Amino acid sequence: MGKLVIVPTPIGNLEDITLRAINVLKSCNLILAEDTRTSAFLLKHYDISTKMYSHHKFNEHKTSEHIVERIKTGETIALISDAGTPAISDPGFLLVRECVRQGLEVLCLPGATAFVPALVMSGLPNDRFCFEGFLPQKKGRQTRLRELANESRTMVFYESPYRVVKTLTQLSEHLGGDRSASISREISKMFEETLRGTLLELILHFKLNEPKGEFVIVVEGKEEIKNKREVTI
Repeated sequence: MGKLVIVPTPIGNLEDITLRAINVLKSCNLILAEDTRTSAFLLKHYDISTKMYSHHKFNEHKTSEHIVERIKTGETIALISDAGTPAISDPGFLLVRECVRQGLEVLCLPGATAFVPALVMSGLPNDRFCFEGFLPQKKGRQTRLRELANESRTMVFYESPYRVVKTLTQLSEHLGGDRSASISREISKMFEETLRGTLLELILHFKLNEPKGEFVIVVEGKEEIKNKREVTI
């Protein structure tokens, strides 16, 4: 029986990949890539010649069954995304779920993902946190924001440069503009940057400076801000 191997890939610097990941990609029977054109640069850099097949959010419902059948014949298939760990705000969950349902072996290698360095660099409590990924763009967005107003743990969000000011503004409206927050962008890339301050201060910064790159927003929880006020009193 074969297996499915989830292989994290660099989120910026191409050196942010493990030796084990490279060996798996070289020795597996097939690599499933979110975008074969993007992944081709990584594979060429490490002289990996394994055949790739496109597997993304628009076709994963149709392709998962075929992939599972190939694994049943004894093939080892690796799943990668454009950057980071597959299934974390990226395609992969449906395939993993189907493999688990059919009793097939699933391995996930440790490796790059954007929210971990952003959380650690934020300076906010990271012993307990919740990862929210991308907020719903339309349906359910306001409901989710109202629920998060009472979240006691540090919260982590992903956001695009086109919506980062809108998201910060809505977080400020529901959580309070004095909440401490941190924003990291372009992690592991040349122009990596982390900014810290209140939500209102970060809103002002990005109104004056055009947001560029992919963003991770980290916001302190309600319990933390309550504790700070009690200490002040």
